[in-house]
Amino acid sequence: LVVGGVVNSALYNVDAGHRAVIFDRFRGVQDIVVGEGTHFLIPWVQKPIIFDCRSRPRNVPVITGSKDLQNVNITLRILFRPVANQLPRIFTSIGEDYDERVLPSITTEILKSVVARFDAGELITQRELVSRQVSEDLTERAATFGLILDDVSLTHLTFGKEFTEAVEAKQVAQQEAERARFVVEKAEQQKKAAIISAEGDSKAAELIANSLATAGDGLIELRKLEAAEDIAYQLSRSRNITYLPAGQSVLLQLPQ
Repeated sequence: LVVGGVVNSALYNVDAGHRAVIFDRFRGVQDIVVGEGTHFLIPWVQKPIIFDCRSRPRNVPVITGSKDLQNVNITLRILFRPVANQLPRIFTSIGEDYDERVLPSITTEILKSVVARFDAGELITQRELVSRQVSEDLTERAATFGLILDDVSLTHLTFGKEFTEAVEAKQVAQQEAERARFVVEKAEQQKKAAIISAEGDSKAAELIANSLATAGDGLIELRKLEAAEDIAYQLSRSRNITYLPAGQSVLLQLPQ
């Protein structure tokens, strides 16, 4: 049983996606990185420190200022993992909780630096450019600590209350201006229509006056005949007319 206990204490497992760094009580942290599987160590003298080398997500919220001094609330989502062959250096210089020690500080530093290059409007219209610039700068900065960033993205971006209210007021003013422009254009069209109608009436009156001057009473008599014809036609179609006095036809033998 004693032998079995010693053998068990001399074995350790490294799961899939993990790596191990060996701490030796006499020689310190070893430069060798141990891969997946079951391995031997010297009991009491050596101790394995297991690191997860798979990509892990982390959200980092930051409050910073834009180029035009607007407050900006940004949340950055990062997928990170350590460089496996740099785990001994990471453990020696930073510690097992390297992500807690490094990522918040460098993310805040990079976001403040990048956002300060853009004003509030550009942060909205050029969000892709901002995200790409943050990703490039942050990836380069994280590499100095032995970290790989598989993905960097802006998941949340909002502005202070004052800026939001100013944007809403601007939108309302633009809508009011569009409505006023529509009213003015409508009035202009109505004015043009009235002018065209008046010109048409004036032209018609002029033509009638010329016709009367040329034809004399003939045009008036023609209009009387046309009116009589229309009246006779309407009366002939009415059910209330059953006979005509003096045996005369109101149709005057005119074609219907």
